[in-house]
Amino acid sequence: MTEYTVEFVGTDETIEVADTETILSACFEEGIAQEYSCRVGMCLACSAEIVEGEVTQPAARGLSDEEAERYALTCMARPQSDLKLDRGKYPPSIEDDAATAAGDGAAADDD
Repeated sequence: MTEYTVEFVGTDETIEVADTETILSACFEEGIAQEYSCRVGMCLACSAEIVEGEVTQPAARGLSDEEAERYALTCMARPQSDLKLDRGKYPPSIEDDAATAAGDGAAADDD
């Protein structure tokens, strides 16, 4: 078992996470408030942008292969190196879906 340092960008929070545990479970252990919902890699609530480093997250079904290179689902992601994560950053597909839904809702209200 290897431990890696996970630093959360924009906060003073840094934790040590074993390569055998998820980043989310380490956050729980350290008392860090990390957003989450489903805990099975689907809802993307626990998403974080990978600023630096690598993770493995084979069960992160909510991300495309391309998104999984730039974003970590902390409920599934296990560090493979020291990391810098920017919490609360979501893949473009989520941002696009939210904008489309907001646009559709506004159009529906005008009818």
